This record gives sequence, C-alpha cells and structure tokens, in this order.
Amino acid sequence: MDKLNLYDKIISPLVTEKSTNLSAQNKIIFKVHPGANKKNLKKNIKKIFKVDVIKVNIINKKTRIKITRGKKVRVKGFKKAIITLKKDQNIDLTTGI
Repeated sequence: MDKLNLYDKIISPLVTEKSTNLSAQNKIIFKVHPGANKKNLKKNIKKIFKVDVIKVNIINKKTRIKITRGKKVRVKGFKKAIITLKKDQNIDLTTGI
C-alpha cells in the first residue's frame, strides 16, 4: 500500500445524534480510511488539530443488505474512529480542515 498523506487518513467527521451526545465526554467521531490504524490516527489528529489525544477506538462497520421498497440494496461498510481528547480541549467541526 502506498504511503498516505496526513489528510488522506481522515475522510470526514460523523455528525449524528450519538456522536453529538459523545462530544460532552470529549469524544469526536471520524470516518477514516480502511488502511488507517490507531497509532497513525493519533499522530495525525495531533498534527492537524493541535490537540492532545488520550485514546483512539476503531470500529469496522460491515457491508450489509437492506430491503427498501421490496428490493435488496447494499449498504456499503466503512471504518470509523472514536477519538478521546484531553479534558477542556475540543475540535470545532464547523471550520473544516
């Protein structure tokens, strides 16, 4: 696999009701590249956003089949990372990278 750029590992932030509730606990959720790992994500988040990362949890969402209007539709899977930040630090997702 080719070397990925600093910004290539983080695809986008996931803004859902659950991720909004987790932001009260200093946790941010990002959709990440399938080849990303915890060590690289921690280093990249520190460099890009200039915050202290305590912990990184990675979850693989599998591809699944959903039935919509009687037809089978494939919902593509992805990898997401839950980043825990140091207390009193946050990432403003509205400004962009």
